[in-house]
Amino acid sequence: MTRPSKRPPLSGMTLLFLLLALDCAPRPPAATDRGPNSPQALPGTSWRLVSLGGEAVLEKPEATLEFPEAGKASGRASCNRFFGTVEVSGESIRFGPLAATKMSCGDAADTQERKYLDALQSAERFDFDGTALRIDSRGVEAPLRFLPR
Repeated sequence: MTRPSKRPPLSGMTLLFLLLALDCAPRPPAATDRGPNSPQALPGTSWRLVSLGGEAVLEKPEATLEFPEAGKASGRASCNRFFGTVEVSGESIRFGPLAATKMSCGDAADTQERKYLDALQSAERFDFDGTALRIDSRGVEAPLRFLPR
């Protein structure tokens, strides 16, 4: 003998309400929207330059790259701060004109800074190698390599 349930059966209206509520619940973005080389991979990240054209960089002053929000880039070119726009699509990356302060920090830092800003302006693609960000630039022998800050 089956015992009767103490719970009343769901009415058609209650069931409809539950189905509609589930359908309206927010869904996580599709995996393709969150991939490592998607436009959503960079905003809110901060990086430290460790290799420029295959060569180690000066530890002081530190060169950085930040993506404070979608479409924006900033950082320290070595001695000077810079900022500008960035466009990311798939694995393509293009920096708009970058504005920078104009202090001089000595020949080595000034030379590195000029190479770094030139490389960013000619950037074409990016990818991730483990935790490192790599940016390939036209005319630069090896990718710029960054580690998280």
